[in-house]
Amino acid sequence: MTGAAASAAAASAAAASAQRIWGLVYRHLALYQRSWPRLLEITYFPTLELLIWGFTANFFSHAGGGSNKGMGGLVAGGLVAGVLLWQVMLRGQLGVTFSFLEEIWSRNLGHVFVSPLRPAEMVTTLLVISVMRTVIGVLPAVAIAYFCYAFNLFGLGPVLMLFFVNLLVMGWWVALGIVSLLFRYGAGAEALAWTLAFGITPLACVFYPVTVLPAWLQPFALALPAAHVFEGMRAALLHKSVAWDQLAQAALLNLIWMAVSVAVFGAQFRAARIRGALISIGE
Repeated sequence: MTGAAASAAAASAAAASAQRIWGLVYRHLALYQRSWPRLLEITYFPTLELLIWGFTANFFSHAGGGSNKGMGGLVAGGLVAGVLLWQVMLRGQLGVTFSFLEEIWSRNLGHVFVSPLRPAEMVTTLLVISVMRTVIGVLPAVAIAYFCYAFNLFGLGPVLMLFFVNLLVMGWWVALGIVSLLFRYGAGAEALAWTLAFGITPLACVFYPVTVLPAWLQPFALALPAAHVFEGMRAALLHKSVAWDQLAQAALLNLIWMAVSVAVFGAQFRAARIRGALISIGE
């Protein structure tokens, strides 16, 4: 095969792959177009969390007087910023797992994988839907924080994008781990889609530094990218500086955990296909 022919074949294969991905993405978009409760669910919990912690932040900012008032404002800003950024991780994870569960609930998983769709294309679809759900879910909360609590998340500067990407990627590898458990244990493990990410919140150090944790817990927290992201967030808020070392550690940990999650996902998918679980997983 000549170079031109090989390039044409590769381009054709890439176009076919993109078409399959778009077809599955459109299938999920159609669900949201025809179901306002699904759209409400995306924004409901981020907004509710923001309202609860926003009022708590207002209490802290006004509780102190004199020299303590400025510190109270910083604590309040840290609470609101922590809520908003942690929702990026939660929405990213739920965007993947909920979209996968939609295939299980509709008994569509077997149909998807007897089509030419490859596992990598399925994962790409889930990540695309995750980004859409995260942006739609978090932006209203960001607006409420600005208009109701006078907190501008974008005031963190360009480093905000690095926080966003690291937390989103963390949500992805947590979600792939949950999907792997669904392959292994079936729909009986679907409760993990709601509970697992919330369970690691204490170790993510969203609202407090890692040093607050008991000494034996600190290594577990430092193994999570989120702990480094939120240390960087507090540095940006309190010292107006970018903690590049924390961001570098978060990125490295994300690469390691993502590699582990992809390997586990691949192994569990192959095992599920061999034992026929892709057809019976929702039964």
